[in-house]
Amino acid sequence: MVAMRNIVLLLLFVTVVAPIVLYTDRLGTFESPSTAKQEFIEDVTAFSLSAADSGHLNVLPQETSTAVKEPIRVVYTEEDSTNRRNLPQSLLLRKSREHVSARVLSTTTEENQTQKENPIKLVTGGMSQGNQGGSLDKGDATGENVNGEDAIDVDDNDGKLAKSTHASIQEAQIKEQQLTETSNNMNQKGSLLSETNKQNDQRPSDARVKQLKDHLIQAKVYLSLPVVKSNPHLTRELRLRVKEVSRALGDASKDSDLPRNANERMKAMEQTLMKGKQAQDDCAAVVKKLRAMLHSSEEQLHVLKKQTLFLTQLTAKTLPKGLHCLPLRLTTEYHNLNSSQQQFPNQENLENPHLYHYAIFSDNILATAVVVNSTVSNAKDPSKHVFHIVTDRLNIAAMRMWFLVNPPGKATIQVQNIEDFTWLNSSYSPVLKQLGSQSMIDYYFKAHRATSDSNLKFRNPKYLSILNHLRFYLPEIFPKLDKVLFLDDDIVVQKDLTDLWSIDLKGNVNGAVETCGESFHRFDRYLNFSNPLIAKNFDPHACGWAYGMNVFDLVEWKRQNITEVYHNWQNLNHDRQLWKLGTLPPGLITFWKRTFPLNRSWHVLGLGYNPNVSQKDIERSAVIHYNGNMKPWLEISIPKFRSYWTKYVDYDQVYLRECNINP
Repeated sequence: MVAMRNIVLLLLFVTVVAPIVLYTDRLGTFESPSTAKQEFIEDVTAFSLSAADSGHLNVLPQETSTAVKEPIRVVYTEEDSTNRRNLPQSLLLRKSREHVSARVLSTTTEENQTQKENPIKLVTGGMSQGNQGGSLDKGDATGENVNGEDAIDVDDNDGKLAKSTHASIQEAQIKEQQLTETSNNMNQKGSLLSETNKQNDQRPSDARVKQLKDHLIQAKVYLSLPVVKSNPHLTRELRLRVKEVSRALGDASKDSDLPRNANERMKAMEQTLMKGKQAQDDCAAVVKKLRAMLHSSEEQLHVLKKQTLFLTQLTAKTLPKGLHCLPLRLTTEYHNLNSSQQQFPNQENLENPHLYHYAIFSDNILATAVVVNSTVSNAKDPSKHVFHIVTDRLNIAAMRMWFLVNPPGKATIQVQNIEDFTWLNSSYSPVLKQLGSQSMIDYYFKAHRATSDSNLKFRNPKYLSILNHLRFYLPEIFPKLDKVLFLDDDIVVQKDLTDLWSIDLKGNVNGAVETCGESFHRFDRYLNFSNPLIAKNFDPHACGWAYGMNVFDLVEWKRQNITEVYHNWQNLNHDRQLWKLGTLPPGLITFWKRTFPLNRSWHVLGLGYNPNVSQKDIERSAVIHYNGNMKPWLEISIPKFRSYWTKYVDYDQVYLRECNINP
């Protein structure tokens, strides 16, 4: 019984304990589960490296966005390279594991999780991201050729693992190659898209509009050709496309104004035009038709320009309904006042030569109000400024009422009626005599006569107003003043003007800003140099100057008898052979060599006709001038310049509201 028990124990030891001992002995080479896993990864890595040495793998993977951050490198020392020559192939894997130093690369959190779950997939995936399309030159760092299959001496299971790993690597390489090709294609498409976007950015904002208009012209040319007319189907199609494109264009001036179906209309038109091009082969007929269309367009343009000029002049001469209503309302209110209420304060300042005096001659109430308001608003001491306003008998009551209701602060106001200047009559003033003559009336109001001037500018009724010529009689109007600053009613003051009174005019009568920056502002633009009298006394290239803001030395005026000079030249021009009508040509003649040039920053012109006046010049200027037809109180004014004028108008004023005068 005891012997039987010993035999059973022996058999149990052999069958159970011995395998356990053998197995645990074999596991002794693994220090820990983590160490075993790391060595296993190194085994696979070494296997891949050996395979790469034989030309089966690419050992330097490219950096990608989802795997490693930089290439995996294997660094051998010189000692390792020498020893590898003498090692048998079966020990190559173990030696590689002992002497190979690999850098561990950073990965994302998700990649770390993947590594924990499947280390083989991580290693093979990382190794498969090598350079595609070729392999490294055979041989390792020492120059030895190593066969990947002979590099490992393992049992059958290890061989199966190697084959499985190799197959996985090849599959991963194929997938990586496909991903790389897809990425390259996307990069190329992205590059093309970027270039297209750049071209679109550089394309003009009206490129498609111009192209559609060109298509319309081409379609109309084809419709006029006999070859196309003989093809009813093509003719109907062209007419349909013309109608569609015309409807799509509408009033569009830039591509953003076009409807969404504009591209479809354009493509349809291009296809139809291609049919038309194939249908006709007579280039000479097309050229002839295009020339005829060009000539017709030029004639239409010429007619439209004349119509535009006429309408612009008509608009400039027409008083808006609101500005016609305003003086009527003010006149009614003025005559309801008693005599004491009709008087202005501070009348003792009117003849004080030590104050700053302004002369404004106008029948436009709102424009005059802007001149006064802007001057007072920018004055350092408004109480020292005196405004002398002269108007006609139709507007005297309205003008006075406006400034009684809207006094300009501490400044002094005087409003006079030109009819009260009894000394100004046709026997004294040649221009008054000329303005009342029958020939002058015919010139202005009978434009169909052969003697009338075709230029509408010179038939403006403003030239019939003596207010326009009153600037040549300043000493007679202000006999007790030494200096006067003359201001037109279409200007806006932006800075204090008191420094103008301290400027030394060096014996000259007139201080003005010269305007010879452009060729049409020279003397030959205003005077008739074909007349010997003009050619003898003046220089055609002399620099012109501007009315609108002028400093006049009345002491020198009287000493040099300027008014008499003006009268002499007016008598010589009774038949308008020396200059056309207006006040600037006689002003250039009268103050010839008697004008002192002021700094340009005092006076900027052109806001009534030139939309390209520099913003910088406007901002630094003391006075801006809306000379031209596009006055700021008219609807045809230049929009971007209008705000400089409207900010000095109180549109909440009761009379403006009643007359519907809005900004």
